[in-house]
Amino acid sequence: MLDAVVVGAGPNGLVAANLLADAGWSVEVLEAQSEPGGAVRSDRGVHPGYVNDMFSAFYPLAAASPVIRGLNLQAEGLRWAHAPSVLAHPLPDGRCAVLERSQDRTAKGMDAFAPGDGEAWLRMCSTWEQISRDLLDALFTPFPPLKAGARLALQLRGPVGLPLVRSLVLPARRLGEEEFRGEGGRLLLAGNALHADLAPEAAGSGGFGWLLCMLGQHHGFPVPAGGAGQLSAALVRRLQRRGGTVRCGEPVREIVVRGGRAVGVRTASGEAIPVRRCVLADVSAPDLYGGLVEEQHLPRRFLDSMQRFQWDFATFKIDWALGGRIPWNAEAAAGAGTVHLADGVDDLTRFAGQLATGHVPDRPFTLLGQMTTADPSRSPEGTESAWAYTHVPQTIKADTGEDGVTGTWDEREQEAMANRVERHVERYAPGFRSLIRARRILAPPALQALDANLHGGAINGGTASLHQQLIFRPVPGTGRPETPVRGLYLASASAHPGGGVHGACGANAARAALHGAAGTARILTSAQRLLVGRLRIQQTRE
Repeated sequence: MLDAVVVGAGPNGLVAANLLADAGWSVEVLEAQSEPGGAVRSDRGVHPGYVNDMFSAFYPLAAASPVIRGLNLQAEGLRWAHAPSVLAHPLPDGRCAVLERSQDRTAKGMDAFAPGDGEAWLRMCSTWEQISRDLLDALFTPFPPLKAGARLALQLRGPVGLPLVRSLVLPARRLGEEEFRGEGGRLLLAGNALHADLAPEAAGSGGFGWLLCMLGQHHGFPVPAGGAGQLSAALVRRLQRRGGTVRCGEPVREIVVRGGRAVGVRTASGEAIPVRRCVLADVSAPDLYGGLVEEQHLPRRFLDSMQRFQWDFATFKIDWALGGRIPWNAEAAAGAGTVHLADGVDDLTRFAGQLATGHVPDRPFTLLGQMTTADPSRSPEGTESAWAYTHVPQTIKADTGEDGVTGTWDEREQEAMANRVERHVERYAPGFRSLIRARRILAPPALQALDANLHGGAINGGTASLHQQLIFRPVPGTGRPETPVRGLYLASASAHPGGGVHGACGANAARAALHGAAGTARILTSAQRLLVGRLRIQQTRE
């Protein structure tokens, strides 16, 4: 009998399985798709000469994560590659905010927007250098982060602490206005906040934007050499070398619960797999509670809270095989791995407002990846493997554009939305569309079909807004991987700390399982000692 089964071979599931295997447990990962990786996969499906990442592509959180670093995946063949510049946000007038690999170069670029903004950027970097270690440890451990939180609290004592905490809960617009006189720094903060579903006016969006900016400044936005799938492959190799197994094409249909405890799983084919210790679920919270786990095993109040669970925005993605490098009007964008396309912070607010009211944006804020710029192995020399995505509402009420997109996502709507995104790119890079050799459209239903955790194309396992973070994730009063069912742990991005490829959700679940097993062992040992003592007393009396 296995010690544990992990449902889902995404990065969190694979990290969890590795940590359990490190502890000597027998563990098997069951994956519904035909290959492991979840939203960390790549292929040659657009064009045989090009490697395209199917979902996520750049990994600043993985580079900074103590969880990922602790697995030493370089020993499994993983290699990171970097673009010359981390991120660029060009404007229609040719100016360009650039997050460079060097703090001083980034600061120089900020000064080009407004004298003195470079010094403000360096102050932000100095603050990061002071608190980053304790901040990341606190972020990537179960809530509440007692040890790391205590160290961080010591760092924040005195007159600097409260103003910094205030800055982290500010909206990105307000933080940018307080710190920078020009548009450069403001664009980087607000654009990075929208990597999640945080509008420039949302509380906490400033802190999230600052976090990604600082991660990019100090760790870059690296990519796995050879494609995103190389990160997943390294996790699988490491697990297999430690005796763990991964079975693909094996969807789980039920987590078997008896006496309030998870005792195994049942697959779609009807196979029953019992476990000695626990089940870890790298699946979304709505798919777990009332889905894989029948409602009869869950408290009614918990199920009622799950009715309020909020997904993040849907995603519309395009992959391209380009015959040449993208001809940006702003030359500084050419060396960036990631490019943000919006006319300014006001344009970002307009975009976010349209999403909030259920409207498909007519001028979609676009995140674009230049993958060959970051990793030359992705396509032939002089060409570019590229992608772009934008967000659309989970439930569409109307289309602000002229195409009448309703959310059926039939072929006409997919083509219309893809053309809208390409026209938007063309505004910043005239001639872009003439370079397209092939393209692949991944509308929200396609993303979900390829990875069930991407519900409606949601990429963060649920909204990143403050009302569904920390002790509110996935529902109020949780914030930890333990579930109402003993021996069952939530290991997906629906758990704290949420979306992103950092492995912390899986690691937290694995450590909780190990701690729970150790506690059970201590209880059993105490009970056994008590029983032995009673037997000895009885024997003495006899």
